[in-house]
Amino acid sequence: MRWFTYVIGTALLLILAAIPSAADDTAKDSPWEKFSFNAGLFASRSSTDVQFGSGLGVSVNLEDALGLEADNQVFRIDSYWRFSDNRKHRVDFTWFSFKRSATKQITDDITINPPNGDPIPLPTGTVVESFFDLDIFEVAYRYSFIHDERLDFAVGTGLYLMPVSFGLSATGIVDEQGDQSFTAPLPVLNLKLDVLLAPKWYFRSDIQLFYVEYEGFTGSLHNTRTAVEYNPWKHVGFGLGADALRIDLEGDGQAIWPDNDLKGAFEFSYIGLYLYGRVFF
Repeated sequence: MRWFTYVIGTALLLILAAIPSAADDTAKDSPWEKFSFNAGLFASRSSTDVQFGSGLGVSVNLEDALGLEADNQVFRIDSYWRFSDNRKHRVDFTWFSFKRSATKQITDDITINPPNGDPIPLPTGTVVESFFDLDIFEVAYRYSFIHDERLDFAVGTGLYLMPVSFGLSATGIVDEQGDQSFTAPLPVLNLKLDVLLAPKWYFRSDIQLFYVEYEGFTGSLHNTRTAVEYNPWKHVGFGLGADALRIDLEGDGQAIWPDNDLKGAFEFSYIGLYLYGRVFF
């Protein structure tokens, strides 16, 4: 919860700081807005594999084995602010959230290795109630090495903050429950290319990469986004984008930074479409 408060507070400060700059006369001469706020519907299909415990723990696909919904429609926001006079420096912020739960009578034997305690066998026929909550926050800085009337090519770095919570309870043949939560802060490198296709039409794209192995923790992230935007009005437009993400994390329970005490493995991926409206200055 403290991550949520910190990130939302930071985003609000950036938004408030950006609004006065909308009166900058140079904005009339550049195709690259100083400030943009996007909000809309993100429809995606996801796959989630969780392994409690290290060693021989069994990986469980939450959609197939436990019945969590693979198709998700969630509210999403993205924003950026070009905070320098030459508009080559910018900060970006993204947030959306997956909240899922399910009840299913499993059709295959499953063994869960909780972070602490003995393995929990769940035989066929057990009724399992499960939940999976994931928030995705992203804060990024980018610098434009190419910045002219048609192209904006930027390189930067960013940070993903992903509070994850997963749990289950089983009744019927056995009565067991287990849960795990952790926060995965993942620094990334990013490349971004925006192209002015025609007056009022833009193509947006970026790619973000992360990989680390350190003291019992291994993590990787790959995210690719593309979008086409149309801005028919002076400060209002809309866009349609595609977004694909894959995250692979594995830890031995020894936190290498606060709130990252993952013991086991976590794999999450999605691919989806993002329909949004935007306000810009």
